[in-house]
Order: sequence, then structure tokens, then C-alpha cells
Amino acid sequence: MTDLEVMPGCEPFSHVGERSVGVLVVHGFTGNPSSMTYQARAFADAGYHVEQPRLPGHGTTLADMQTTDWADWSAGAAAAYDTLAERVDAIVVIGLSMGGTLTLWTGLQRLSDERLAGLICVNAATAPQPDDVMEMLREMIDEGTDVMPGIGSDIADPDVAEIAYEGTPLAQLVSLNEDGLRPIADRYGELTVPILIFVSPNDHVVPPESSQHLADTYGGEVEMVTLERSFHVATQDYDRDLINERSLAFIERVTS
Repeated sequence: MTDLEVMPGCEPFSHVGERSVGVLVVHGFTGNPSSMTYQARAFADAGYHVEQPRLPGHGTTLADMQTTDWADWSAGAAAAYDTLAERVDAIVVIGLSMGGTLTLWTGLQRLSDERLAGLICVNAATAPQPDDVMEMLREMIDEGTDVMPGIGSDIADPDVAEIAYEGTPLAQLVSLNEDGLRPIADRYGELTVPILIFVSPNDHVVPPESSQHLADTYGGEVEMVTLERSFHVATQDYDRDLINERSLAFIERVTS
């Protein structure tokens, strides 16, 4: 991994709050903290401690991301969780897309941690791509293609654009699926802390069935909210205030 300048607006965010509750905020694949800054700031304004990491390889250059994989991203999320755990009694983790995958992974890693109070997933990726898709990706890599068109800025609001890479690195996409999703896709029944699931029916990146799979197989209390007006990056879209409102109510409830 290289030490590169971070794109403006893509910096990590850390806030020391007045309450004994912390929120870990995790962004998605090829994105960066800017996609969830609106939520992170709302949690901070509510008095919560907040850690919003910039995952390795994100928010710099596509070439930088191509030096990283799932092990790096999950380590970044884990380190941010540990930082938060040093100063709070209860933690809620929220993530968008791959950030949702990391949210679930974090929950599975911290099954015995009494501080973990709840999880929030926004259009989370919860299952690996089908075998034929993975085979196609590997064939593309073998043939010398290492990047395909980007998946960023799937937003209904025409006045909003996500800061994201213009390309999708294929080896990293394979790592997300094989190293990240495949080992946990059948384990959500082990999770028993309450979960809040946001799902956009008109998501052009992660199919809504991904959130339904999570709801159907989850081992604890499930609250599901449909985001009718938003596309994939709902945290920046028309329903961003609804996400904040329902998330704040959820955090208050599961940590009180």
C-alpha cells in the first residue's frame, strides 16, 4: 500500500462525544467516508462518539486500491472498532454496501463483546456473486483486464454526486466476494444483536434480494426500512434524512 494524498472531502472522521455510546461508520467499495459524512456528523451532533475510517486504498487513487484487498479493509474496520471501544460502553456499527458487509463481519468477529449493541446495514452486500459471474471475472483478469467501469454515484437525486473511483478493480472485487462475503454469507444466524436494515428497491449496484437474504437468515431482532426514493447510495440520496432519523432512534433504543 502506498501513502498517497487523500482526495478532498474523503478524509476519515473521528469525534469524541459526551455520551458513553459510540458509532462506527463504514463506507463502501471504491467509495470513501464522504458517502456517509452526513450520517457521521448527525451521530456526532447527537452526542455520540464516532469513528469513520477511510478504508485502505480508498479515497486516493484507483492504483492505490489495487494494492489492497479484503484483509486490509477488514483490518481497517477492526482498528476503528478498537479505537472506539477504548472510550465507550456500547457500540453500534453502520455500513453502506461493502460497509454493510464489514458491519456484519464485525458483528461476527465480536460475538462475545458485550459492548456491541446493534448493527445497521444500508443496501448491504450479503452474498457472493454466482459462480458463473465469478468465473467471468477471473477470465477477464486472466485475459489482462484489471478494471471495469465504475459502480459509483448510483443516486436518484440529480443534484448529488458521489465521490468514487471511475473504475472497478476486478481483483479487488474478487477478494470482496471470495475473502469477504463467501465465509460469512451463511453465518448471519449467529448474530443476535438487533439489526436495522435499509433497502432500496431501485438499487442498481446491490440487488434488494441481498437485504432480504439478511433479514430472512438473521438470528436476532430485525427492523427493515424500505427506501422508496433512493438508489444504491441512499446515504446521500433523497432518503438520507430518513436514514438519519431511523438510525438515531435505533441507536437510542438499543443502547439505553
